[in-house]
Amino acid sequence: MFLAKVVGKVVSTQKDPKFIGSKLLIVKKIDENEQILGEPIVAIDTVGAGISETVIVVTGSGARYIDTGDKVVPADASIMGIVDSIEWNTGY
Repeated sequence: MFLAKVVGKVVSTQKDPKFIGSKLLIVKKIDENEQILGEPIVAIDTVGAGISETVIVVTGSGARYIDTGDKVVPADASIMGIVDSIEWNTGY
């Protein structure tokens, strides 16, 4: 898992049927100063996130399970939470 900032969205009319009804957002990782890092990735939004929000992103096999049912999608990243606040311990 990592923290990221939502920087955009993807609209796709032609897609795998397993993605129908899913919102796709573009996210970039952030560092401890909340500065954007690295390359953008596309993630399935499972929580109703929006542009400029800080989110929790899960990758790997956990990203394939996007609800409490048995729905499994061919995804590499899913947004699993919207961050309300961040408190860093800068002593480390």
